[in-house]
Amino acid sequence: MPLQPWMKLISVDDHLIEHPKVWQDRLPAKYREAGPRIVETPRDGLPAIQSWLYEGRAYPYIGLNAVAGKKPEEYGIEPVRYDEMIAGCYDPKARIVDMDIDGIEAAMCFPSFPRFCGTVFLEAEDKELALLCVRAYNDFVLDEWCAAAPGRLIPLVMLPLWDPQRAVEEIHRTAAKGAKAITFPDLPHALGLPSVHDDYWDPVLSAAEETGMPLCQHFGSGGENSLKTLAPDAPFAVMITLMGTNSMQATTDWLFSSVLHRHPKLKIGLSEGGVGWIPYILERADNTWRKHRHYQNINRTVPPSELFKKHIHGCFIEDDFGVENRHVIGVDRITWECDYPHSDSFWPGSRKRAEEALANVPDEEAHKIVELNARRLYNLPADKPELAATTG
Repeated sequence: MPLQPWMKLISVDDHLIEHPKVWQDRLPAKYREAGPRIVETPRDGLPAIQSWLYEGRAYPYIGLNAVAGKKPEEYGIEPVRYDEMIAGCYDPKARIVDMDIDGIEAAMCFPSFPRFCGTVFLEAEDKELALLCVRAYNDFVLDEWCAAAPGRLIPLVMLPLWDPQRAVEEIHRTAAKGAKAITFPDLPHALGLPSVHDDYWDPVLSAAEETGMPLCQHFGSGGENSLKTLAPDAPFAVMITLMGTNSMQATTDWLFSSVLHRHPKLKIGLSEGGVGWIPYILERADNTWRKHRHYQNINRTVPPSELFKKHIHGCFIEDDFGVENRHVIGVDRITWECDYPHSDSFWPGSRKRAEEALANVPDEEAHKIVELNARRLYNLPADKPELAATTG
């Protein structure tokens, strides 16, 4: 059946393409040459390539990052120029128009050039500049992107992952300005950072608890090493298909770490990983826990499935198996995403696709999945128009 008109779709995983002046408008003058800026590289007989240049390194856009409005036959991995994208990719006012076309009330957007959780800045040589770049991005999100449509665009901020104390400061600074969530690597150890089993992250997790902001772990945010076992000659389709296994590994790390016992209020969002695999992982984790907890340094009183129900939620674009098994997962643990402007998105038919996916789901449960769970998990008020801080 159609989704009821009073159900407002909230996407917990969309993406924005940073416009060329995000950092040039916000960095101190002495850093602008080294800071992120767009450059043009001429090509014989073809349009020039537009790339981000940062500390002398070039980062071209990838076609799959901005394909909204194109047919699958037109997808590719070639660099894309701004004038080849629809404006909703980088213009927040145009994004709202595209959301209205798609029947979407609100959306939380991950970064593009800095990667899903800001790892471009983690790799930077000048960490003072990198910290300024992180703050500049967050100010752009809070003061420009989300402020363009309070209540429609949900503020998601990044952290200086290389410095827990600075990360804590940034959590509190951005929370005071209206941030609602934190983008965080799904597999930190794959980036050369301490894993979630390490107490390195304790100050960061405590700050997330204190501010009520979930950690959002987009699959693939752990970088290339997270899928390093792939055959070197495998087609790109193999990587795309297996990206969800990153979310499976991230979930298992959390469930067997001591972190969730030390941080009882921590909330974790798994972005774009789907939900159909969750029943299997929880069953497997509980079976492992029952048989192997007595000789390992893991909690011996709380089964992993109980921790999942308290701390973790997943989201889906299309996952018919997951929807059919929603009661095993827990209806309260499932949210919905659009993924605009990436290739998994159904824009401009996202609401129609959601209706198809939830056709056999009772209204009460469908309402939770497309709207109410996101409001609860991300502290989004139902009775107030403002989800984001405005400037001034």
